[in-house]
Formats: sequence, structure tokens, C-alpha cells
Amino acid sequence: MGEARARSADEWRAAARSFATTEVRPLARSIDRNDRIPPDLIRALAAHQLTALGLPPEWGGERADTAAVSAVLEELAAESAAVAVTLAVHLSVCATPIAQWGTPEQQAAWLPSLARGERIGAFGLTEPGAGSDTAALRTRYARTSEGFVLRGSKTFISNAASAGLLLIFATHDPSLGSHGISGFLVPGGTPGFHVTQRFDKLGLRGSETTELLLEDVQLDPTALLGPEGAGLRVALSALAGGRVGIASCALGVARAAFDEMRQNVRRNDADWKRTLLARAYVDLASARALVDEAARRRDEGQPFTLEASSAKLVASRAAVSIASAGMDVAGPAGALAGATPERLLRDARVFPIVEGTTEIQELILGRALLEDERPRTA
Repeated sequence: MGEARARSADEWRAAARSFATTEVRPLARSIDRNDRIPPDLIRALAAHQLTALGLPPEWGGERADTAAVSAVLEELAAESAAVAVTLAVHLSVCATPIAQWGTPEQQAAWLPSLARGERIGAFGLTEPGAGSDTAALRTRYARTSEGFVLRGSKTFISNAASAGLLLIFATHDPSLGSHGISGFLVPGGTPGFHVTQRFDKLGLRGSETTELLLEDVQLDPTALLGPEGAGLRVALSALAGGRVGIASCALGVARAAFDEMRQNVRRNDADWKRTLLARAYVDLASARALVDEAARRRDEGQPFTLEASSAKLVASRAAVSIASAGMDVAGPAGALAGATPERLLRDARVFPIVEGTTEIQELILGRALLEDERPRTA
């Protein structure tokens, strides 16, 4: 259950760093090699209240602001990006939308088991023909005498193979565009719900990425999350918060790559390596400043779309650039399969793609900058 006093972000960071060092670090290579997170590690996350972060205490959640969740995700990602991303998806785009949009009955039904880690959450928006264009969904829903029925497919869905609950988006009529989309809570194992493929990825191995088939999935009326037709608003609000979480994960990988590079430079120094290290530090500090600012604005209830996309964009780039430079510094040994620099570079390369590509973040930023009236110094 939630504590009477909320832990500070620094306290959560210290707890997460201890957990990541003792519980995650010893398993990081095997998670990557086997493309699986051991169930015992998920249970350990729950035992340390990490699956309950930021959720309402009345439903078993732990009081934690965005800054605290960001710190936890960074610490986990510094040891295993797959573990951090799995938790980020569970919290940011499944459990949190229920806390924000759910009825009291829906919150009572789902949040306690999500907070306890008995169910892991997933988010189903992307389709084979609808990635960044969320209004182009083709998964359909129809009303029935008993509720709703869903038909269609989803792809590149994180956590879905082991999810206990998925937030799935479908349209009543594609011709209605965004106004026809609604969100539905679909328990894992519901008849007609099938995981048809688990993808073998370059990086973030251990974080499930799957393809789904929905064949006449029958849902009762309580499955609808938020008002009917408001699904795109539900999805976009979840994704905005999710970008802060993914940026935090990218920041953790960038930090791990920087720390690894610094150790290698200390072992085998050279002027050109110091130059790469200096550039990496500037990239890391810039990414951290943007992630912190996005978290701060969200916690203060201010608009944060611009800051979230900026943080995601810059943290993703920093992870790639620092991990790439780290590979140069490590030399041939760093390129061996399973070596830390090699794994960090593979993990880093996925971040510019997930949770909205670099190009999509630039489009969001361009639109937000024209709409945002706040004074700018640049």
C-alpha cells in the first residue's frame, strides 16, 4: 500500500540503483542473449513497489511524481534497457491511463493487480498500416447486445505476450478518422485474442515485441476506457507521458555507455579518446536537462508536449552517439557479441524508433513551437 509520505525522487533513485545493481545487473547479459526477462525478476520489481509507481495509493499504488518515475527508469535502463522499457510501458501507457480515464469501477477492477505486478500492462495502437498516423486505424469495433466486439490486428506491441491487461484502440468507422476511435481494456487470454508472432529484434532484447490478431473479441460494456469516440485523446495523453518515460530509459543507456567509455579511456588513454569523452559528456548533460525539464513541467501540471518530444529526441540521439563513440574507444573487444559496448549500441539504436520516430518528434515539435506562445530565448 502507499506510504503516508511520498518518497522523493532522490530516494526512489537510490532504491532503484540498489535494486538494479543487485538484481538486474547479474541478469542483463542473459536477458539480452535469451530475449527473455525471468518471471522472478518481474516479481522482484513488484516486491520493491516499482510496478506501483505513480499509481493511486487507494488502489495499492506508490506516491511518486514523474521525476521519481524518470529516475527509476534511468537507473534500471543503465543495467538493462529491456527491463526499464517493460516497466515504462506497464506504467505509462496502461496503468496510468486507467488512473486518469477510468471509472471508479474500472480502477478498482484493474489497478490493484497492476500495482502488485500480478498483471503486466500493454498498449495496442500500432497496426501494419497505421504507425505514426494513428487516425488511420483499421481494427474495428462494433456494439453488440452484450457490449462490444473487436476485429483486426496490431503489430510491434510491447509486453503483449505476457500481458495481463492490454489497452487496445479500435475504430467504429474508419471514415470518421480520429472521431471514430475508442480505447478498450482487454484482459490477456480473452477468447479471440492471439499473439501470432514475437519479433526477434536488434536491441531491447527481453522486452517483448509482438504481433496480435483480434478475432471477434467479445467485451462487456465496462471495457470501454473513457468516452466512446475519445480514444485518440486517451492514446495521445498516454503517449505524451510515455515519451518522458522512454526518454528516461534512453538517458539510462546513454549514461551507461558514457560510464563504460570513461572506464575504457582511463585504462587506455589517448587525446582523441578524451575528445570523444568530452563530446559524450555534453550530449549526456543536454539530454538530462531536457528529461528533467519535461518531468518538472508535467509534475507542475503545465503543458509538456514540446518538452517531452524534445527530451525523447535528444536522449535517443545521445544514447546512439555515446554508444557509438564508446564502441570506437573500446576497439575490437567492444564489438564482440555480448560485450557491454556492443549490447549498449544495439539497445541505443532502437530508441530513435520506439514511442514515435525521430521524424515524428520533429513534426510534433514544429507544430508545438508554432502553437506555443511562451517566450523563447532562441
